Amino acid sequence: MSLAEKSALVVGGGTGIGLAIAQALAEAGAKVAIAGRRFEVLEQGAASSSAEIHCHSVDVSDRKSVLDLLAWADQTLGKVDILVNAAGVNIKNRSMEAMTPEDWDRMMQINSTGAYNLMYAVLPQMRERKDGLIINISSIAGKRALALGGIAYAASKFAMTALGTAAGNEENKNGVRITNIYPGEVDTPLLKQRPKPVTEEHRATMLQPEDFKEVVLAICNLPPRAHVPELIVKPTTQEYV
Repeated sequence: MSLAEKSALVVGGGTGIGLAIAQALAEAGAKVAIAGRRFEVLEQGAASSSAEIHCHSVDVSDRKSVLDLLAWADQTLGKVDILVNAAGVNIKNRSMEAMTPEDWDRMMQINSTGAYNLMYAVLPQMRERKDGLIINISSIAGKRALALGGIAYAASKFAMTALGTAAGNEENKNGVRITNIYPGEVDTPLLKQRPKPVTEEHRATMLQPEDFKEVVLAICNLPPRAHVPELIVKPTTQEYV
């Protein structure tokens, strides 16, 4: 599969699922940039790829920062054909009793409003071209409000689910496709925010970031007439209830 004529911006691309997707897109021939909060992490991630990946820092909760990112991406990539929205955070104090209002605000600002900010910034150029693909990396917590993810995380991911679905229904007339992907448990740095440490035995049963490479490449290589609205990918051993 070749994406030689395409360009992609992967936000939250310094580690985990975002980095794996960025590497896959770059290796498939796309012109790729990654963005995130910590530039040194982005540089390390880009250096781990066998293909060139550009880097730029961004705070997705800050609308001006996102608009600045898109202006840079337009100059660096020429255009953004594919936006992968993989930025996300969680907290250790996940119950209603334990978390603070500040925790809630931060989760919504990054996981939900951050996704909105990125879509708001990239959609005008996609509408103008009558073509574009947005892939939102959500979570099973955006389909099922499980205690594992916590209240604020689930609420923020449910919002991301509704955002992607509703915007996808609006933008299909403009040739823009929006896909929500819902990962189950994945062995990424986000595990450091679990209330209790994760055992090596548990990690061994989880998905790995690279498990998303072929799935995302397949979506990106579909013809414009074909749209995947939602996709759930979970470990074989994880229940889906």
